[in-house]
Parts: sequence; C-alpha cells; structure tokens
Amino acid sequence: MSLINTHVKPFKAQAFKQGQFTEVSNEQMKGQWSVVFFYPADFTFVCPTELEDLAEHYAEFQKLGVEIYSVSTDTHFAHKAWHDTSEAIKKVNYTMVGDPTGVIARHFGVMIEEAGLADRGTFVIDPEGIIQIVEINAGGVGRDASELLRKVKAAQYVATHPNEVCPARWNEGQKTLAPSLDLVGKI
Repeated sequence: MSLINTHVKPFKAQAFKQGQFTEVSNEQMKGQWSVVFFYPADFTFVCPTELEDLAEHYAEFQKLGVEIYSVSTDTHFAHKAWHDTSEAIKKVNYTMVGDPTGVIARHFGVMIEEAGLADRGTFVIDPEGIIQIVEINAGGVGRDASELLRKVKAAQYVATHPNEVCPARWNEGQKTLAPSLDLVGKI
C-alpha cells in the first residue's frame, strides 16, 4: 500500500543534532515541510556521500522552510561518534535520528527485517504531516540532494497552486500545466 497522502505515524526517538542529543517526534514535523531520509547504516560507503550531499544543500532546504531528518537503525550515540570521526559527516547540521528498534523504519515501510537495516527511503512531508513524495532506492544506488530539492520545490508549488501541476524536469520559474479537457491528447 502506498504511503502517498497518508499521515506520518506517531513516533518518538533520540537524535543527534549540532553537538547535542535531542528527542524528536512526528509532532515536530507539523507546521513545516520535512524530508525524512532513511539510510542503511553509519560508518558505511554510500551513506556518507548521501548525507554529505544533503549537508551541502541544507541551507537551500532551510530557505524553503524544510527541515531534514536523516534516519538509520543506529543509535544517536553512533551518530555522534560518526559525526566526530568522519570529515563528510562533520558537515551535517540537520537532525540525525536513531531508530535502533526499527519502529520508524517500519512506519515508513523501509525496514529490511532480515538485516535490521533501513532501505534508502526518501519521504517529503507537508506541514500537515501528510506524505507527498516517496522514493526508495536499492542499497547500492545513492541519491542526489539537488534532485530532491527540485522535487520539494515542485511539491511546495503544487500545494500553493492547487489548479496547476509540474511537468517532468520542471524547475522553479518554469511553466506549469493547468489540467483541463483542452490538454488531453495535445501534450
């Protein structure tokens, strides 16, 4: 079953952010756009490249009012240790959520039960706590933060312009479409 247009299920978890341990919950996501970015594990190979890429784009997400939550089945203690030892992860200023029981990963449908790890799942959540974008990649396929940023902008645009849609490769400032009978068969 697709999670598109469903509410984020309730959760509470420990996290690491900017040198501090903190508690996060689904309630904190309400009132703002959020990206929940699952990855398999700390101290691995593709994961730090993805988190570093997100870190390098974090200011752009913040300008759009978007908070980033990276999540793995590691603990918040492991996130701190990784942050303290990896040059790539030292760049991370967004929230790194620990999900050692896999509850959050299961809520989002990305738990790999036999491995105790999360798939590479990306979820864009609107200010009402409703999931608008779902993307799940195979373990060996890293994600691109600039493409995620483009998708967030499109989701925000559609949310504020309910009679318009964004075509493929749409970028901010480009022409959108207004669905109507007149467009059927003419694109």
